[in-house]
Amino acid sequence: MPAEQNTDTNGIHATQHNGLRKVVEDGGVGLGVLDDLYSPEMVEIYGDLGFDFVWHDLEHAGPSPRDADAIGNLLRAADAGGTELLIRIPTPDPATVRKTLDTGVRNLFVSHIETAEQVRQVVEAARFNYDGEPGKRGLANPRASRWGRADDYIATEDRETFIGITIEEPQTVDQIDEILRVPELGFVFLGPLDLSVAIGHPGKFDHPDVQEAVSTVVSAARESDVVIGGLGFGEDDVAEKIDTGYQILHVGSTTGAAAQTLESWPTQFGDG
Repeated sequence: MPAEQNTDTNGIHATQHNGLRKVVEDGGVGLGVLDDLYSPEMVEIYGDLGFDFVWHDLEHAGPSPRDADAIGNLLRAADAGGTELLIRIPTPDPATVRKTLDTGVRNLFVSHIETAEQVRQVVEAARFNYDGEPGKRGLANPRASRWGRADDYIATEDRETFIGITIEEPQTVDQIDEILRVPELGFVFLGPLDLSVAIGHPGKFDHPDVQEAVSTVVSAARESDVVIGGLGFGEDDVAEKIDTGYQILHVGSTTGAAAQTLESWPTQFGDG
């Protein structure tokens, strides 16, 4: 869903609605693609194709979450294509949260969460006002504020920023009820592959122990009315997850789509 933008009389962005957040708050399902080439051109193409978000995983590859120039270029492509970026950062470091959001990112989730206190620190770092108290976002004049010229910047950011966490550690599953009670936690993103490693069954995301952990989180999130996100493994799996209550789903990747399309070509043409 394209992001909606308004401007004041000077042509400065006054309000920008977070399209992904609006989709899920309206009860819909946001579908997106993992762009593992970190390409502005691919971001724009996915937006033109109608995807709600493009996921950039800054944990395993890509630019540093502190590389404002690289992320800014990806964000400009998302604006041009009418989609949203979904950014994953590698650690629950409040300074990195603030730095990434200051580039203009609105949808952010964090890896390697183990405790509710870490979740609270992450969400608090993303807000100017938090849980009835001052937040710890920090006020400056970065790209997110249109370099200090955006109208109603503080209220808009607190309303539109959408913060989540990856569920990929057994400790997180064990504390899921406490974690889900953290105010303003927007979503949990299930990481069955990382969970499979942490639980002791690397790569076996269909192992009963892994599936039990996933089911525990999904059930708890549904009861707490916290949005659930995750990976889709083909059309049937995506449909099943939507029926289960997932509202943010990755449905493929740039390199995966290229491989699926091109891998048979060398055997069809020529001898080389």
